[in-house]
Amino acid sequence: MDIRSLSAPVIQDRSALEEFAEALTDLAPRIENDVALLRKTPGERDMIADLFRAVHNVKGDAALCKFELGVAIAHPIESMMSRFRDGDLPFSDLLAELILLAIDRLELATEALLGGRPLAQLHLEELVRGMERLADEPPEAIELRCAELIEAVTGFPPVIGEISARQPSGSGSPSRQASDRSADLTFFRALALQLESRSPLFKGRTMRILRLALETNRAGGQVVDPLQLEAAVYLHDLGMMLLPESVWLKVGKLAPEETLAMRKHPGYGAGLLERIPGWAEAARIVAQHHEMPDGAGYPQGLADAEIVPGAKILAIVDAFEAVMLKHIHRGRNRSVLRAIAEINACDRQFAPEWIAPFNQVIRKTMEH
Repeated sequence: MDIRSLSAPVIQDRSALEEFAEALTDLAPRIENDVALLRKTPGERDMIADLFRAVHNVKGDAALCKFELGVAIAHPIESMMSRFRDGDLPFSDLLAELILLAIDRLELATEALLGGRPLAQLHLEELVRGMERLADEPPEAIELRCAELIEAVTGFPPVIGEISARQPSGSGSPSRQASDRSADLTFFRALALQLESRSPLFKGRTMRILRLALETNRAGGQVVDPLQLEAAVYLHDLGMMLLPESVWLKVGKLAPEETLAMRKHPGYGAGLLERIPGWAEAARIVAQHHEMPDGAGYPQGLADAEIVPGAKILAIVDAFEAVMLKHIHRGRNRSVLRAIAEINACDRQFAPEWIAPFNQVIRKTMEH
């Protein structure tokens, strides 16, 4: 395949591409789950074999369906997994994040092709070229090259490997080791992915919210511990899964009793975090992310000074994601513009000191 045609591939057989899309819908969650488990136990041989087989099946299905783009993306992943299986390459958070990024871009590209939409914004040529180079890199260079490639393709520096590897400062228990916190974050992320699986509309929302929250925090002077903010993003909507699906997946206005039930969801995620040493600040962020500076939020009706900064950030990016989903039928650019307009118009719902950093991040995102 001419790699330069990755941004504008031709559909050779539409029915075959539809079959591939259907197969990928089954394989992608399996790959995501295997990656999450390997992050926790990277030496588990059966899990390594499962992940390798899943990626190999993606490549095989793509070849069978004459979908060269799928082969081009899956092949370098398979090459890296082969090195990991043979003990030549360590499995790391950054490598895991790159695999997830590649599978996500493959899904987006397949959907775009079937929908007749352009692929240029997915940066597929850069992704495939970068992964092909990575497959031949020496082990000591893999981490740096993964980080560079993730940022080149997404416009954002990687968050999982970068943050989980750091020892936290400020809040939390100083006796907690970095490896313990990394394991906690892997578990929290797995829970978030379970929530995503409940609705196709939620796919990818966790990482979108996480990147926006961390970038907004950086743009505002990094006043919130990134580890605590990351944990809060993963668990802020966990309580939704404890409510009837007829409530939290409802399209349209909630009945009064449904609204009361919905307002309980921050407490569940916060309650879990409170019971795990070292995540007290994350618990406060989750508990308060629906509070408003004017005191009209829930569950406690806190005023501006009582709300922690992390909760103010999460309130903005969570609302932005919700508005994006509401207007996504307008196309990405129009839905982004509509969401920005709605966020900036709600001067009493969101903390004004975080609106400017958020706008700065969105402008940077749109430029990419």
